[in-house]
Amino acid sequence: MRTLDWYYDFISPYSYLQCATFPALPAGVQVHLKPVLFGALLDQAGTLGPAEIPGKREHTYRQTLWLAQRHGVPMRLPPRHPFNPLSVLRLAIALDAPLETVRRIFDFIWAEGRDPSEAAEFTVLANSLGVADAGARIADAAVKARLKSNTEEAVAAGVWGVPTFVIDGFCFWGFDSSQMMLDYLNDSSTFTTGEHARISSLPSGIRRKT
Repeated sequence: MRTLDWYYDFISPYSYLQCATFPALPAGVQVHLKPVLFGALLDQAGTLGPAEIPGKREHTYRQTLWLAQRHGVPMRLPPRHPFNPLSVLRLAIALDAPLETVRRIFDFIWAEGRDPSEAAEFTVLANSLGVADAGARIADAAVKARLKSNTEEAVAAGVWGVPTFVIDGFCFWGFDSSQMMLDYLNDSSTFTTGEHARISSLPSGIRRKT
């Protein structure tokens, strides 16, 4: 049995798209769904998210809407973005959420266009999942600790963004990397030989001052 980790954050429209079109995995591959705090990954990398950069923000929304249309995925932007994803990230952890539950949370945000950081909306979401004590469950110290641990684990694995699949120490980042990840699972040798073998030792030509 091979283990594949999928790191995601509900704040990410690309994570939504990948979840909605989750690839069919080969036999013998077990996937672990791991919610992480995207903002903490950005802080670790010392960079901004696409929605925090003027121009890139608008492009991100335009591109994800286009991608959704191309792939037949319903999409409606939430009323504001970025929003605070902590409550839904912790809810997914508290529920040890399987893919169908994770997809339901994503749909609430990105297909129905709702903001889970608003208390009333979070209650609607929790009720739709049959969770009556959601407030207490996401306040549990163990749940908070697991979200932090997931994020630290992602950083240690070399994850810098979401969504990201990680297997055998390789990161496959972005909605458009799904097929690349499947090709690796089908024949990993093509990613470690030939020109691929040079990647880790390829030197930088210049470095910008920051």
